[in-house]
Amino acid sequence: MMSTKRLYLLFLLCIISLTGFARPLRVLAIGNSFSEDAVEQDLHSLAVLSGKELIVANLYYPACSLERHWNNLKDDRAEYRYRKIGTDGKVTTISNCTMSIALRDESWDIITFQQGSAVSGVYSSYRFLGPLIKRVREMVGRRPKFLWHQTWAYAPESDHPGFAKYSKDQMRMYASILYCTRKVLADYPELKGLIPSGTAIQDARTSSLGNDLTRDGYHLDLVLGRYIASCTWYGVLFSRPFSIQTYLPNGMTMEEGEICRWAASEAIKHPFEIIKHPEDTEIKLL
Repeated sequence: MMSTKRLYLLFLLCIISLTGFARPLRVLAIGNSFSEDAVEQDLHSLAVLSGKELIVANLYYPACSLERHWNNLKDDRAEYRYRKIGTDGKVTTISNCTMSIALRDESWDIITFQQGSAVSGVYSSYRFLGPLIKRVREMVGRRPKFLWHQTWAYAPESDHPGFAKYSKDQMRMYASILYCTRKVLADYPELKGLIPSGTAIQDARTSSLGNDLTRDGYHLDLVLGRYIASCTWYGVLFSRPFSIQTYLPNGMTMEEGEICRWAASEAIKHPFEIIKHPEDTEIKLL
């Protein structure tokens, strides 16, 4: 016969489940302006509209590379702007923050890493990822799952000086990013998954949205690009596509929203392959 104590625990678990007091998902991006584009704008709204509780934070330093992240952590440099969005949507910002403060701020469920965009397709620049992962793991314990954020290639007419590394060719840059993504996941088994924002953007570039989707040649367009990246993050974090058609950022049409969600969904299913948009067929999320 079940004890009174065990019955009480089961009853409490049922109440927690039914009343929605489950623990929110806590996500920290160790990133730069590219993670700012992906997580600081639409992602929290997507979670709220889907009934998900999310705490998401971004550790930002402009154009920050893995080498700089490693040196910042090793030397405890207060170089970051740390921005956290709570479950209620309230934003907390700490300027001149260290990585160690951010790592200890929450009991993180997921921590993401990424390379600075200019060298995202240059694998020799990834040599600092190993010590960075090791030190972060020592500081946060075994709980958080580590994921890799795959960033995107620049616009065809980008004037970013780093674009010269890829002969100012968008497809060459994208192919280089894919190569590095495969290598990083194979060489660093602590990384347990991939957020394929780069492929999602490239998929969307095969559609009527055009082959740019940036606001300055490299940072994402404030409406379409950021929405695509946020939908990609949502799909990975919650293991399902964002499919609420009625939520559209200001300035986005229903058709554009369908294409953005389609691109995110296809990228998650095929992260190392460009899927051309079926312009003449109805888009359906499986």
